[in-house]
Amino acid sequence: MRDPRDEQYARILVGTCIDVQPKWQVVILASPLARPLLGEVCRAVARRGAYALVRNMFALGAVPSEWINEAPEELLAQVAPLEEHVMLNADAFIAIVAPENTREASDIDPRRIQLLQQSSGPIMQRMIGGGVPWVGCHYPTAALAQDASMSLEQFSDFLYGSVLIDWDVERERMSRIKELFDETDEVRIVASGTDVRIGLHGREGKVDAGGANMPGGEVFYSPVEDSAEGTIEFSEFPGVYAGREVDGVTFTFSGGRVVDASARTNEEFLIATLDTDEGARNLGELGIGCNPGITRHMKNAAFDEKIDGTVHLAVGAGFPEIGGTNESVVHWDIVKDLREGGRLEADGRVVQESGRWLI
Repeated sequence: MRDPRDEQYARILVGTCIDVQPKWQVVILASPLARPLLGEVCRAVARRGAYALVRNMFALGAVPSEWINEAPEELLAQVAPLEEHVMLNADAFIAIVAPENTREASDIDPRRIQLLQQSSGPIMQRMIGGGVPWVGCHYPTAALAQDASMSLEQFSDFLYGSVLIDWDVERERMSRIKELFDETDEVRIVASGTDVRIGLHGREGKVDAGGANMPGGEVFYSPVEDSAEGTIEFSEFPGVYAGREVDGVTFTFSGGRVVDASARTNEEFLIATLDTDEGARNLGELGIGCNPGITRHMKNAAFDEKIDGTVHLAVGAGFPEIGGTNESVVHWDIVKDLREGGRLEADGRVVQESGRWLI
């Protein structure tokens, strides 16, 4: 039986997020578990007179872990020419994440993941540089529900509640937050174990209200590259990246770079990721969570970075379309919860305290 929420969801993805145009070639990546939403997305693309090019999705995109584990390193270091042509020439991308196992990539050697990421550098730059419309989203599966400590029905209601909202209203609300920080030279984040200053002078933020990530619900910036100073302790939630969970991450920044990093678990993986390339230790993003439908941690950055009352920092690539110049194949978002005694300052003025806006 078709769920009417999937039809609504597909309309947002194809219309609001991508705005698919006639004759476009739209690459749609989805796993078999996403079949109901995939069907609605294909219908929505067809109604706009565009091509739907459907491909299977694995833990690391379109490449199965079995191939990554066995392929010679020289193949990992170079994207297949046909794959590269598709990724550099498609008109839009929709990725529907619906995993059977959220830790499927955990047995892949980090070195192999790094080679794969490095080879896809030009493709990633096209994505984050605004060169092509794309959206990544999720479809409810037992694995995602289990990570969130929910039943599948509970998780489904939670997911749809975070995406099927009035994005016009949310865009207006978040635009006021953007206006505040657009006029701010320095943001200070203060909480237990945390005191870090980040420069925004001359940078303009972007409101995510039905854009490249779904659920939307954040205002984000690419900070001044050499500005971050201080320490941030991500003590509340783990960082999850490439199928691995890293607890208790702490970063110390100087001159915009992570000069000291530690973690309670998987510290070796954390350091290896930071050493992927020259830009991986630089701060690429400051994001402010604003989605009223997301109130709890899910061990899933696509949701967690939007929790109302949180901020997130991403090491690695910045966003050229909003002034970011840092280049890296890494972009790792890690969330800091400010709802229990944390605060945000804008040029010395407290603008948010314990997750509540004072503006």
